[in-house]
Amino acid sequence: MVMFWVCVLAVAILLYVLLDGFDLGVGILFGLTASETRRSAMLGAVAPIWDGNETWLVVTGVILWGAFPLVYSALLSAFYLPLTVMLAGLILRGVAFEFRAKAERMRWIWDLSFAGGSLVATFMQGLTVGALVAGLPIEHGQYVGGDVGWLSPFAALCGAGLCLGYALLGASWLVKKCEGEVRDTAYRQLPYLCVGAMLVLVAVFVYALDEHLRILHRWTERPYLYVFPAISVAAVAVLFAAIRRRKDGWPFSLVALVFISAFGTLAISFWPYMIPFVVTVDEAAAPRSSLAFMFWGEGLFVFPLMLLYTFISYRVFRGKVASTPEHY
Repeated sequence: MVMFWVCVLAVAILLYVLLDGFDLGVGILFGLTASETRRSAMLGAVAPIWDGNETWLVVTGVILWGAFPLVYSALLSAFYLPLTVMLAGLILRGVAFEFRAKAERMRWIWDLSFAGGSLVATFMQGLTVGALVAGLPIEHGQYVGGDVGWLSPFAALCGAGLCLGYALLGASWLVKKCEGEVRDTAYRQLPYLCVGAMLVLVAVFVYALDEHLRILHRWTERPYLYVFPAISVAAVAVLFAAIRRRKDGWPFSLVALVFISAFGTLAISFWPYMIPFVVTVDEAAAPRSSLAFMFWGEGLFVFPLMLLYTFISYRVFRGKVASTPEHY
């Protein structure tokens, strides 16, 4: 039963990163666009599905709360401030998305709010992951690092890297969904974003080596982890070929493959810890009776229905969006 919830949690996190990642990336790129026509087209590319994407963040929190309460309490104690800021960013971009369509003279405020909320939420997500990788001060299952014990140059670097990564994912989504000038601009942005993200990854790796982070020991203990970077390198090589040949459907799948490889690297590097290298999966798990109780509700009905809803929504709204939508 424990492994079932570990798998469900992994799927929920990965789906959130991929799905909300591209619409947060579109929001970041939205701030770099001055044309109202292009902005409307960009919003039209995410309008039908962005609400559903964020639902996977709620699912992640619910699973942690019910199935792994020790991790839930420790992480919320540690990341109270960055998670609050992240949620504020998500709320701000959601409000801005709805209000900008009604505004006229003050639309620029909501445009700035949409882009800024996307950037802040993304940076905070990357920062929290970076802090987890660097290690949190936890004793006896309790966070003891104070208000900013999670803050470090490494965590901030990871935050910047995720901003570039989500922007890359967003640009690949615009290539997939849009036409005309929006697609052409996204094609021009893809190589720069890809190179920028790779440079930040190199900087993260060099910093980790310099600080002798414990997670690097897993690469010597588990040499099969090198398969994931190899997959990423191959995907990036094919991505550049797809950009040159203007294969609209390829970039998003290839960038998603890079994210899946990165997720696999972290998941296997952390295993069997949920908070590296302090709390294991077995230590974090709720009593078996609680896990079984959750299974008959969320595990058996809610989670499969959400997967089905997500599949249907993307199936219904497949294809290109209008070049000049009027409602966003």
